[in-house]
Amino acid sequence: MLGIRNLGIKTVLLMTLIGQSQMCRAESLWDLANENKDILRISTLFTAQNVRAYLSADEGINKAIDWCKKTGVIHVFLESYRGQYTAERKVLQHAKSRFAAEGFEVSGCVTTTGIGKISTGWGRVSCYTDEDTKIQHQKIFEYTASIFNEIMIDDFLFFNCECDECKKARGKKSWADYRCGLMTKMSRERILKPARAVNPDVKIIIKYPQWYDDFHNRGYEVLRQTADYDKIWVGTETRDYDNRRWGKKVQYEAYYIMRWLGEIGGPKTGGGWFDPYGTTENTYVEQARQTVLGDAKEMLLFCYGSLLRETGPANVKKLRTEIPGLFKLAKLVRNKPIKGILATKPPNSDADGEQYVFDFVGMLGLPLVPSAEIRPDAKAAFFSVHALKDRDFPAKLRKMLDAKKPVLITDGLAKKLKNVNLKDENLTILKVGGNPHRLLKLTRKELNPIRDKLLAPFGIRLDAPNKVALYLIGDNCLIIENFNDEPINAALEFLKPVKARKKLVLPVDGSVELSCTARKLNFAKMTPRTLIAVEYSL
Repeated sequence: MLGIRNLGIKTVLLMTLIGQSQMCRAESLWDLANENKDILRISTLFTAQNVRAYLSADEGINKAIDWCKKTGVIHVFLESYRGQYTAERKVLQHAKSRFAAEGFEVSGCVTTTGIGKISTGWGRVSCYTDEDTKIQHQKIFEYTASIFNEIMIDDFLFFNCECDECKKARGKKSWADYRCGLMTKMSRERILKPARAVNPDVKIIIKYPQWYDDFHNRGYEVLRQTADYDKIWVGTETRDYDNRRWGKKVQYEAYYIMRWLGEIGGPKTGGGWFDPYGTTENTYVEQARQTVLGDAKEMLLFCYGSLLRETGPANVKKLRTEIPGLFKLAKLVRNKPIKGILATKPPNSDADGEQYVFDFVGMLGLPLVPSAEIRPDAKAAFFSVHALKDRDFPAKLRKMLDAKKPVLITDGLAKKLKNVNLKDENLTILKVGGNPHRLLKLTRKELNPIRDKLLAPFGIRLDAPNKVALYLIGDNCLIIENFNDEPINAALEFLKPVKARKKLVLPVDGSVELSCTARKLNFAKMTPRTLIAVEYSL
């Protein structure tokens, strides 16, 4: 009996210690998040339906607060409207006060689905030619502004309707011109102006989707709308390339769009937003890494309800182990210039068969500098058919080639160019064949000559397989990420002797054997889905 009693006491003590340990971890992650909030903030969203299901009673709010603290979330967005459901004012106000009392920053959100006349295109967004639809939008934003001082708009504020009313109103304009003009006007007159009339202190965020090559075709005008709104956010949900429903996006896309819109938005640029749909634990946290590498000030985990089911819990468990490292990564990149190959997508430019080609080029080990402008003073550049949006592009290209700068262009662009010597020794033509996905099949042997030429102005050579990305941060930091499902070996060679030290490896159980031999850095036995950050000096 005594032995059984002692065993029981030991069991109780052990369970108590485990509970205390778990509590300490949760508290330390919460504390760590608050200590690093000026570097990187973590947020989540409660959809209008989540508000109803989880925040209508204090018991649900308590559980949500506990989950947020265990995940390092310090900022919550409470949504007032989504999909024909409006959250109750008293529920929103009570949840807002409870979260605020616990030390959270609290903002609002609106998802513009199921409002008024529905589009003949995608069946959840609206026909914005219809006047009553615009009036209904105004009422939703007036309601939300009466509760919150900051409102995010989820990325459904787009327009692809082709009903008879739209065709008549469009006249002789292109669909892109008509939609961009209408949505810019609608934002000003039915969202921004009335919301500010209700609440002069309200700040409104437009969140752009990740499908940047179709922005203008669906009414997102990133120059005018970014100028009009108080802040912009970025969709960085790349998910799993092999997923049947959500796939065919490569991880580098999150980095490219975060940096591209970050240049356009400047100080207005807030955070990146990603979700668990179509992901594994590895691809979920890769979204977080790419968001942080893109210099996002905040990352939003969409959404609370989805993260409690299906792949959500496993994804969150993995993310929690990486959060301390993500803060370190954010410190390495925050506000530092990036070096590399200029990769320009002029706003409102058409892809013409080369959709999202920048994302795939970034997977080839070419460190890109995303930009909205074509700058002939760049040391090296990559151009696709998007560049033709700039009427002066041929002259700018000739200027770069005359200056002996290495330039990589797609075969699609080469076919459309006039008065440019395509046999110039400084020009390399990349065979895309109207299908950027094929670039992922290029071998190490095929890639290295392209890399050697493009990286020469930076005094480096990269030897690595496909699906290994390189990022050059500031003057003394470089990051390599292996997106392969198998270990890889890579080497980075400099013109001068180099010294280096490992600053960070993610995931926490990932490993890389880093060695330095004269002018070369060797990355051996780099585990799958692993990132390494290195500080170096020449």
